[in-house]
Amino acid sequence: MDEQYNLIDGGIQHSNLFVHMPIFEEIYYIGHQETKVRKYRALHEDQPCTMLALNIIRKDEDILWDAVSDFVKHSVSTAAMGVHGVYTFDLLTIDIHKEIHNFKQNEFATLIMNTARKLAPGQQRLIKYSTAYGILQKFLHEDWGKIKLLTSVDVFKDKDSFLDLRVKQLIKNFEFAHDPGILLLNDLSKNPIFNPEDDVQQQRLAKVIEKQIPKSIEYPPEVYIQDKSGVRELLSNSVI
Repeated sequence: MDEQYNLIDGGIQHSNLFVHMPIFEEIYYIGHQETKVRKYRALHEDQPCTMLALNIIRKDEDILWDAVSDFVKHSVSTAAMGVHGVYTFDLLTIDIHKEIHNFKQNEFATLIMNTARKLAPGQQRLIKYSTAYGILQKFLHEDWGKIKLLTSVDVFKDKDSFLDLRVKQLIKNFEFAHDPGILLLNDLSKNPIFNPEDDVQQQRLAKVIEKQIPKSIEYPPEVYIQDKSGVRELLSNSVI
């Protein structure tokens, strides 16, 4: 695998996943966790760090996610008919509410196809189309084409007050080490789940940070909740 492909080169920091985050010099995609959490390795102010990100959407908005993911599936299956080899396409993020109106499936399929034809086995590239960002990776060259689609959006079925459960999920997947870490909960909902006026939610979030992150470690991870309103860092309780 071409592990040295820097996602910065593909413009990942313009995506809704990174646009409000600190500026990184380098971002590398490590992989997909079973829990829908994605892992990245990044360089921030010459300091290596690990980043875990989880995309979520409200239950009452998931019908839109289903529709947009169907658009992407159609594009990927169309592209597979015009390539030679075995690939994966991992959709990292997309603005669901914009693309329900704007997404052009044939244009996206053509972009994937043209990028796939330039890849050698082991290589990966970031594909940007409108608000969609995904990693295309080639594994083998064959006379036929196959592209496996990977998507990851966690449908939030709980009451808003229980947003801390998703923060717990990120902490559970984080390996506390001697390097800085960033945990990002990326809310794709039109109506953000984070609510500073929800006292129960805020108390639960504060409690999970206090109880779940050891004070003894050298670099406690920065915990961010991001939505269309911006991003908040929970440890410092600051809005960025």
